[in-house]
Amino acid sequence: MSDIAAASNLVLTAADGTELVRGVSFAVQPGDALGIVGESGSGKTLTCRALLGILPVGIGIASGTVNVDGRDLTAASEREWRGVRGTRIGAVFQDPASFLNPAIPVGAQLQEVLRVTAGVPRNRSRDRARELLDDLGIRRVDLVLRQRVAELSGGMLQRVLIAMALAADPAVLIADEATTALDVTVQAELLELLARLRRERDLALILVSHDLAVVAQVSERVLVFRHGRVVEDGPTIDVLQEPQHEYTRSLLAAHAAYGLERFLP
Repeated sequence: MSDIAAASNLVLTAADGTELVRGVSFAVQPGDALGIVGESGSGKTLTCRALLGILPVGIGIASGTVNVDGRDLTAASEREWRGVRGTRIGAVFQDPASFLNPAIPVGAQLQEVLRVTAGVPRNRSRDRARELLDDLGIRRVDLVLRQRVAELSGGMLQRVLIAMALAADPAVLIADEATTALDVTVQAELLELLARLRRERDLALILVSHDLAVVAQVSERVLVFRHGRVVEDGPTIDVLQEPQHEYTRSLLAAHAAYGLERFLP
């Protein structure tokens, strides 16, 4: 089975030459669940942005490669990336409100994504939007489609963003701190939703979090980032049971109070 998305010895630098991500390598195939964990500033989000071709201004790929469907996109143009972003790789980020227009009903925004990204005809876009939200477990779908950002909870907004990310049926979904700002109950519901989508769609899921307990619930493999490097990489259960790096051990100790042992056999 071939890789859908991969990074190989990826090095990302700032304009002044400072290395922000150093020598990171990983790959995902259909149905994979990869967890990426690390503190803020560790390089995990920049690595995912490199996979999406949306690195911030002033940050670039100094060496290494980014591949999607076996194609090297390290030096790809924005036009080339638009053929990949959304169609092969979708993404959901931490603050859904910042990605949505507060003045327009969320249904109209989802329909626009369906038309532009997935090529859904205008006369089918509302029905398709309804189907997507229904599949994500949203009740009273027609009401939600009419509502604006301020009228919806954080968990509901994340579901809308997940629907947008899945509009063109991508092969990979990146969830970057997508559950961070939510309460524990809503967070658990969203993690269950992501796990179900992965199973039903044979979706490769990349779950990014600073919280090892969150990653442990969904991922089969985990990368631990620190200071721009991967300091530990292995099956999630092995990393949880026998962490090899001091930093990973410190994360486990810090999360013991949250019941991480529940995810160990």
